[in-house]
Amino acid sequence: MALPSYAGKLERFWYYAFRFLCCLVFFFLIAPILIMVPLSFNAQPYFTFTTEMLTLNPEGFSLRWYEQLFSSSQWMRSIRNSVFIGIFSTLIATTLGTLAALGLSRSEMPYKGLIMGLLISPMIVPLIISAAGMFFFYSSINLAGTFPGVILAHAVLGTPFVVITVTATLVGFDNSLTKAAANLGADPITIFRRVQMPLILPGVISGALFAFITSFDEIVIVLFLAGVEQRTIPREMWSGIREQISPTILAVASLLVAISIALLTTLELLRRRSERLRGLTPG
Repeated sequence: MALPSYAGKLERFWYYAFRFLCCLVFFFLIAPILIMVPLSFNAQPYFTFTTEMLTLNPEGFSLRWYEQLFSSSQWMRSIRNSVFIGIFSTLIATTLGTLAALGLSRSEMPYKGLIMGLLISPMIVPLIISAAGMFFFYSSINLAGTFPGVILAHAVLGTPFVVITVTATLVGFDNSLTKAAANLGADPITIFRRVQMPLILPGVISGALFAFITSFDEIVIVLFLAGVEQRTIPREMWSGIREQISPTILAVASLLVAISIALLTTLELLRRRSERLRGLTPG
């Protein structure tokens, strides 16, 4: 929004001061990323900028840490595990979260507030408590140290994000469409597939992406439940920091940042598409 021509001195001062403060906050948030990404191209095994890097000497930059990442069997196994666990936990979380949101959107649903609170409790309860509880529960049913156990635990953490995003999408949903489809003879499955799902799909995909990001970045649950075969990228990074410090960790972190940016960009595009479908002006 442009500054109006009739604005006074105080308004002009606040106009520029506010934007300057926003830039400072933005820089404070992204400064660690701005430092980490260039360091991943350091030719030397250091976590600091060398003289060659500061003077932009090409000899100070190298792809050796990325080459080491993709040539390491441990890192590649952790990448495969993260993708495998993330995909299946996202599918479970998306299915359960969408069904829960559809149920909560019905007017005859009793105790909506209580049920909603229980569904989003994994976001509220401290993660260490959830991880400890899952460890004792999954140990009693022999799921600790297995892929199904880690996948189910990650699905528990991702489901609240799906519930919230799909519920927010259903707020603007016109229920008269489902009533019209029912009057025309459509069964509930057909109504969901042909009427509801196309309109809430952006919210479902947004929730799924949030669930995937949650699973991809999760480490506390993995520390409690995962065994040697279920080591994910965050778990491998944690071990690398504690046992053998290597700039390869910076290369992995840079790739994770790139993936996060791509997913967040997708979320923004889906948000704008959802607003257009509901007749709103994307903002």
